[in-house]
Amino acid sequence: MPSIFAYQSSEVDWCEPNFQYSQLVAEFYNTFSNVTFFIFGPLMTFLMRPYIQKRSRYFYVLFILFTVTGLFSMYFHMTLSFLGQMLDEIAILWLLASGYSIWLPRCYFPTFLGQNRTKNKELRHLIEVSTVIWALALTSWISDRLFCSFWQWINFSYLHSIWHVLISFTFPYGMVILAMVDSTYEMPNQTIKVRYWPRDTWPVGLPYVEIGDDHKSC
Repeated sequence: MPSIFAYQSSEVDWCEPNFQYSQLVAEFYNTFSNVTFFIFGPLMTFLMRPYIQKRSRYFYVLFILFTVTGLFSMYFHMTLSFLGQMLDEIAILWLLASGYSIWLPRCYFPTFLGQNRTKNKELRHLIEVSTVIWALALTSWISDRLFCSFWQWINFSYLHSIWHVLISFTFPYGMVILAMVDSTYEMPNQTIKVRYWPRDTWPVGLPYVEIGDDHKSC
């Protein structure tokens, strides 16, 4: 029985050919496509800092877990080891659980599930864009698993690496969506404004929020 540290000790293997470019990296593109996690994690930490300082410093945990998820995913695809697979999946679960525990409205569970919270045009736009990106990411993931022989036939077996890039884009959108919803209940005296990095006028950018006082009455 192979060691959990051993290369290819995991039963999961993606469509990309193994060891095509290096004897040390099992899946080259699937490994290095995780670089977006290392870019977006620190960048969103900086952009969201005013919101975090007013809301809760526990949000820094989310950005750390997001970056760690990218690190473990990189290790998994580099080695295809069972340990890498477990670290990758556990990191994703911790990231989801942390976001759930931080953003869940304390006084609206579970009744909020039946309410419409998307009257805000900015919020609705964010949800629409994030849904499209998430759908494209999920399509890439499923296509890589189900139609691997076709992608290999046309010599384009890199859809899982595209999944990495697209799903890393959904994190900033998801965070801003939840921040806007959360602010309605937890920060009623604050005004939340959605901005985009590097410029608001660019067709594609990373969303973040600016925060200010509007002196609403409680």
